[in-house]
Amino acid sequence: MSYVAGHRRTTVQDHVALVEIDLTGELMIAAAASSEDRLSPDRIDEVLDVDGDGREPPGEPV
Repeated sequence: MSYVAGHRRTTVQDHVALVEIDLTGELMIAAAASSEDRLSPDRIDEVLDVDGDGREPPGEPV
């Protein structure tokens, strides 16, 4: 005889993961609508609604 666990409704949500999924979706939509091969860093900042002025130069530690 085999035992099958009952189905339980899970209500745990990872809110950070949900936000990341939403932001990834926004980037995918912007990339699909773009005529360029890649989104520029400025366009990414615009889509993600962040201010890119505080970015560190490439290769610099954060």
